[in-house]
Amino acid sequence: MSNLHFDTLIIGAGLSGIGTACHLMDEFPNRNLAILERRECMGGTWDLFRYPGIRSDSDMLSYGYKFRLWDSPKVLADGASIRRYIQDTAKQYGLADKIHYGLRTLSANWCSQQRLWQLTVLHEASGDIRHYTCRFLLCCTGYYNHDEGFLPAFPGENDFKGVRIHPQHWPEDLDYRDKNVVVIGSGATAATLIPAMADKTRHITMLQRSPSYIYSLPSTDKLTGVLSRIMPTSWALGLARKRNIMLYRAVYIACRQWPRLMRRIILAHVRRQVGPNADMRHFTPTYMPWDERLCAVPDGDLFKSIRNGQASVETDHIERFTEHGIRLKSGKELPADIIITATGLRLQLLGGMTVSVDGTPYPIGEQMTYKGVLLENLPNMAWIFGYTNVSWTLKVGLAATYLCRLFRYMEQRNLDVVTPYDNANNALSDGILNSMKSGYIQRDQHFLPRQGRSHPWFVFMHYGRDKKMLLKDPIEDHHLEFQRAQQQALTPRPAKVTG
Repeated sequence: MSNLHFDTLIIGAGLSGIGTACHLMDEFPNRNLAILERRECMGGTWDLFRYPGIRSDSDMLSYGYKFRLWDSPKVLADGASIRRYIQDTAKQYGLADKIHYGLRTLSANWCSQQRLWQLTVLHEASGDIRHYTCRFLLCCTGYYNHDEGFLPAFPGENDFKGVRIHPQHWPEDLDYRDKNVVVIGSGATAATLIPAMADKTRHITMLQRSPSYIYSLPSTDKLTGVLSRIMPTSWALGLARKRNIMLYRAVYIACRQWPRLMRRIILAHVRRQVGPNADMRHFTPTYMPWDERLCAVPDGDLFKSIRNGQASVETDHIERFTEHGIRLKSGKELPADIIITATGLRLQLLGGMTVSVDGTPYPIGEQMTYKGVLLENLPNMAWIFGYTNVSWTLKVGLAATYLCRLFRYMEQRNLDVVTPYDNANNALSDGILNSMKSGYIQRDQHFLPRQGRSHPWFVFMHYGRDKKMLLKDPIEDHHLEFQRAQQQALTPRPAKVTG
């Protein structure tokens, strides 16, 4: 089959891929662009996860696109609403017919002679291999494995006679009415599932080895609703978005600078939510706030389910699965008809595809990122990776805007290749998320790009710094090598700098 060629290929039609494509279509409407999506529907995470209660864990005004503000009063939106938002945005920007579905990208090789990326792609339904080429390759695939979540082995798990499921593969026909349910895990997934299921189950239990920080948010933004009645709605939404970004950033910084104070504040908030009779041992983590991501619950729904007795929490280790439930190390037996293993994700970058330059492999975990967007040693390739300490999409918007600046700079100067190089031994052994202690990151952080010692290789996860770096700082610097269209290198690679 002949190659399909595009100026720009985007891998992934989720929130990041669609958002990035909208920026490019707006700035470069005449460029030939396509999006390769493995699933049969756009939406990414929000198409994959279908478990009860699935919702955002960031407020939607900062999680949504700046160029198309979320206009629902919901603060934390359900998965179906987010999926529709992505689909409506794609339709509005003319992207619907640019998405090629059912395609798993197996490999990408940069051919220096042709100055093109060569992609080998599997059409999973038919088994056909297809070939694409492009000048610029933008990877918007997220950072976890869509095929399987993390599932530890449990002693006696084959003895259990009930139903066991992982939330990543939720069966549509699961009937949990009047059933005893145990959810293993204490993160955002467990905190979402339990209140969503509690009113139908006989009883539902959160079983955790250790607690997570959980806080309550209002489910609706009443202040913005009031403001929208006295000023244009777009103004009210814009102000609310700025407020939310500043607030979330301030909370994160406060947790890092005054962790013990913030710990006391968060736990006092939880104590008010769960009531005076609750055992705070189940809600008091051993780590400090933002060593792992905080969990938000709308209107304290998780705490309400616990207060009214529909749900409960057990903090213990599993000794083994039994025929009818789980036996804990303390000797307590938890009866279960259904066990839900909300035990986390597996990291996977670039959707699992391999990357090479002229046939030489370049594992992403051995490269650094330039300004958190481009990838070291890889020509004309960007990796769109959002924030983990505020809304993911804030970084996506900054990265997409930077790419538009970069493409415009290259277009104006008749340049067709850009490659970041490090000549000062900036690479550290740490991954870019090493400061976070979440289990899925610690297990698989070797997959992540390396952290750098200094700018522009150090990933800050800092919205203010990134705004200046990506939107204001000059495009050209001595870390980037450009090539003029069909001619020799414009800027020779600088000499190695020691120290």
